[in-house]
Amino acid sequence: MKNVSAHEKIILGIDPGTNVMGFGVVRVCATKASFLDMGTLDMKKMKDPYLKLKRVFDFTTELIERYLPDEFAIEAQFFGKNVQSMLKLGRAQGVAIAAALERDVPICEYAPLKIKMAITGNGQASKEQVADMLHRFLKIPDEKMQLAFDATDALAVAYCHFLQASRPASDKKYKSWNDFLNSNPARIVNDTK
Repeated sequence: MKNVSAHEKIILGIDPGTNVMGFGVVRVCATKASFLDMGTLDMKKMKDPYLKLKRVFDFTTELIERYLPDEFAIEAQFFGKNVQSMLKLGRAQGVAIAAALERDVPICEYAPLKIKMAITGNGQASKEQVADMLHRFLKIPDEKMQLAFDATDALAVAYCHFLQASRPASDKKYKSWNDFLNSNPARIVNDTK
């Protein structure tokens, strides 16, 4: 059983895949998120597609048991040209969701464009740009930043969920990027080294 205050929660983010699956974990205390962990599950050497799905389920279950997340955020399937890749990704996503359901962890799903927009303000941002913003926002140790983009993508899902959950219900629309910055000075990261 968890021993946390009412204002503390753990969010587990998953970037599903059948070759590499990423995970990211953030701790939220009141209105501030902090980095807890991130990593990957590499299944490239596994040949049997069904054993890969079992491994995704088992690994997701292990993550849930290790971090005891209050919420589970997963990247939604994107629409690509390769139907077989989309089907494989959908299966991996489904078994990861099933693991969360089995453990009664509430689930939220986010489209890649929404995740990039939440982190960088640009829905077309590169993986490098997303990783760099996470590095700054969450003060991630440099050695952790050497991991695959699958790990930072999963962390981006968790951080996006934090941002969406902390957003006021009356979602204000901004006229420009400067309007947003002027209205949210606490969100500006000063990275002068």
